[in-house]
Amino acid sequence: MIGRLENMALSALLGSLTDLLTLVQRLHLSTHNTNNMPAFRQVGEKQLPNPVLCMAWSPKRDLIALANTTGELLLHRLASFQRVWSLPPSEYTGKEITALAWRPDGKILAFSLGDTKQVVLCGVEKAEILHVFPMQNPVTCMHWMEVVEENSALSSFYNSEDESKLFLPKLPTLPKSYSTTSKIFSEEKSDEIMNLLGEVRLNILVLGGDDGFVELYAYGMYKIATLTGVSGTCRSLSLSSDLKSLSVITEVRSADNNPEICYIQLDTALLSDCLPEVTRMARKFTHISTLLQYLHLSLTCMCEAWEDILMQMDLRLTKFVQEKNTSTQVQDEFLELLLWGQSSPELQALLMNQLTVKGLKKLGQSIESSYSSIQKLVISHLQSGSEALLYHLSEVKGMSLWKQKFEPLGLDSAAIEGAITAVGSFSLKANELLQVIDKSMKNFKAFFRWLYVAMLRMCEEHVPPELNKMTQKDIAFVADFLSEHFSQNEELFDRKGKYFNVERVGQYLKDEDDDLVSPPNTKGNQWLKFLQESTHLKESPLLFPSYPQKSLHFVKRMMESVIEQCLQKPAEVIGKSVNQAVFLPLYTVPESSENTPQLFELPSLWNDKKAKMHYVVFCMPEISPCKLYLLRKGTDPNRHIPNSVMSIDLSHHIDNADDDNAAA
Repeated sequence: MIGRLENMALSALLGSLTDLLTLVQRLHLSTHNTNNMPAFRQVGEKQLPNPVLCMAWSPKRDLIALANTTGELLLHRLASFQRVWSLPPSEYTGKEITALAWRPDGKILAFSLGDTKQVVLCGVEKAEILHVFPMQNPVTCMHWMEVVEENSALSSFYNSEDESKLFLPKLPTLPKSYSTTSKIFSEEKSDEIMNLLGEVRLNILVLGGDDGFVELYAYGMYKIATLTGVSGTCRSLSLSSDLKSLSVITEVRSADNNPEICYIQLDTALLSDCLPEVTRMARKFTHISTLLQYLHLSLTCMCEAWEDILMQMDLRLTKFVQEKNTSTQVQDEFLELLLWGQSSPELQALLMNQLTVKGLKKLGQSIESSYSSIQKLVISHLQSGSEALLYHLSEVKGMSLWKQKFEPLGLDSAAIEGAITAVGSFSLKANELLQVIDKSMKNFKAFFRWLYVAMLRMCEEHVPPELNKMTQKDIAFVADFLSEHFSQNEELFDRKGKYFNVERVGQYLKDEDDDLVSPPNTKGNQWLKFLQESTHLKESPLLFPSYPQKSLHFVKRMMESVIEQCLQKPAEVIGKSVNQAVFLPLYTVPESSENTPQLFELPSLWNDKKAKMHYVVFCMPEISPCKLYLLRKGTDPNRHIPNSVMSIDLSHHIDNADDDNAAA
């Protein structure tokens, strides 16, 4: 651990060649003068229960993040080494942490998992997992940088207020999860998820892995570029703060299968030339990504409400129906009770012994409560999120029509129009679910109210006057409930294995490709009839398709797929624009050094924002064991740097006047 700390200290100090020479001079002077305090001194030592694989200092606070061999992520105070929190390994995220990186504002910590090939964004304040996205290859290194380049267009954008706040209501906070079926999102996190955007100033998370795999994520969320042509396994990454180039240290296997360390500089001129446009586009697409996550969590809460409450009712009523062993159907006996006020002895025994008056009342209240919860989630969360998605996609479409500015970045207006249509279809399906919930609630209320009164009469108990009144409409609702739910339809029985079918709402929340078991009845719908008879409107692009046979989950997955395709094209276009400007083999790793403990690991790569330079410090133990090498490259690949490779011989004492080579 101390070795990696020394490495970070070295990287921080070696900002220029002058600093390096001064450092070496101080180190050598300290060896000859025992009275002088050494340049580096140990201020503390802490024993840890498990070996540390990687660590990262917070850019803003006195915090250090550690990942150990058990897959645990730890956050400690740097001065006292007091533990702030620990995040245990999870089967869902993974157990093999391979890299760490802080967002430049210090509020989000990113880490990669090698066993599950995932990248996780974790909120530092509460140790909450806010976002998880999969990778094609395991990530071996990452770097999170912030753009410091300024111009008039960017300054006006940074200082301007987000207009979406003026036109869109604030998204409501998601309720706590109803069960533990959601593996990571189990608390109120909608505010934190929307805060994933962070500051307006562009920041980019750079990920590198095996086989030359390199990807760039704006704000840590939206994939802005997929790079190809990088050879070997990435050991270190550094994207310049002016976005003109990306430096990569890779490990390539030579012809004789020896690992060779190489320096690669990639020209990312398109990002720097179109910085205002890239920032605006990335900001919008990151908004869209967070809204998709918000909709996903909203639907998860709806599914949990259904599964934990309504499915229990379904099982209880199914058992009630299946225990009936007479030849007549339950539906017929209930209809007889509805029409004549009398029930068979068997039905009366089932009602009084299985359901009971108290149990029926509790059952009715639970069903009404769960339906109300789902209804509120649809109205306040799904519809609000869909409206926000439509707003941001419409603004992106406006950008795509400004071809001079945004066409080089790969914005395709036709693809964005398809995404807008998909969001419209999702909104229609959510509205359809609302209508189904409304109808089901009316039928449920009428049925349980009627049955409750009937059971009170069977027990010869007092019936409250307000429950004793029943209109013709209430009777129709009860009849609808009986015909829809107490059905011995062969197709339903074969498919679901039960008679009682509480599926009017549940079928919309099932993540299946099958058609709805009970699609909405559209007979007599004047609007649909008008559309079918109109040759002009039937295929009009102005109308969103409704997919009446599909579930809400199916339409949501289709929407996510279309938006994902829409977001991918700019990443491909920007990735293809990146060219390799420099490929420089540095040295071959000797076999003897692979298992040799080192004080700090080289090569070390960093970016000097003020000087606009990339620096690489490395050594070649087999060739010159006493020399330290410094490679300097301008962030602009076309900029010539004199004396770009320099070496410092650590075997000579700088203060030795007798040495002729000292001055040189």
